[in-house]
Amino acid sequence: MTFSVVARSGDAYGIAVASKFLGVGAAVPAAEAGVGALATQALANLAYRPQGLALLRTGVAPADVVAGLTAADPERAHRQLGVVGPEGDGATYTGEECLDWAGGASGPGYAIQGNILTGPEVVEAMERTWLAGAELPFAERLVATLAAGDEAGGDSRGRQSAALWIAEDGAGLGAPGGISHDLRVDDHPAPVTELRRLLAIHDTLFGTPDPAALLDLTGELAAEVATLVATTGYTTLDQWAGVENLEARLVPGRIDPLVLAHLRAVTKNG
Repeated sequence: MTFSVVARSGDAYGIAVASKFLGVGAAVPAAEAGVGALATQALANLAYRPQGLALLRTGVAPADVVAGLTAADPERAHRQLGVVGPEGDGATYTGEECLDWAGGASGPGYAIQGNILTGPEVVEAMERTWLAGAELPFAERLVATLAAGDEAGGDSRGRQSAALWIAEDGAGLGAPGGISHDLRVDDHPAPVTELRRLLAIHDTLFGTPDPAALLDLTGELAAEVATLVATTGYTTLDQWAGVENLEARLVPGRIDPLVLAHLRAVTKNG
């Protein structure tokens, strides 16, 4: 009922998943910065998440994590699992009683799997997209891979939910575990498209400004920004940006073009 990609990029680990199932992001993904990531699906065994991460934490290879989890599970024939660790290939497992079409693919730093799919073309399209996307930012690469599976047919029953989960050391908003992305579309007619929209908003709010693109807040531009900020009812750019959740993009004496564009749009639209 689900298709997913589990992957590694440097020290970051992530999962992108979609399904004809309510709130798939609450069940399938698990990741820990510096440790690894996994997806448990089909007849999902949620105990795989803490158990799998515990095994990865002790240095067990992904293929051995899969072997250990499934060997101890009397319902393993109904399970599907993808695991990635700090090095080497990812590992994927599909129990022989998962509903057709079900299967997966794995390679260096990734595992892709799905069940109740329209056919093997879903996994094939996802793998091609993952391998071709090395130049993309990690989150975009994961979502692009998921979108390729969705466009190739995805879940044969239809669409309902999607999620993106990424763990990375030093990321996030001070929460433990370094979770940089926890985006969920629980019930939507086009969940992967909606997930992409949420990722774009996330990047706007929490992305790092490009130093080469920053504009000096001097002269006419400084005067324009001061006027626009006053129009919003605030006295400083810092105050307005804090209310708009754009404080991560503020740079003293300069302005991110994205922040400037948002300020102009907000004041133009009243």
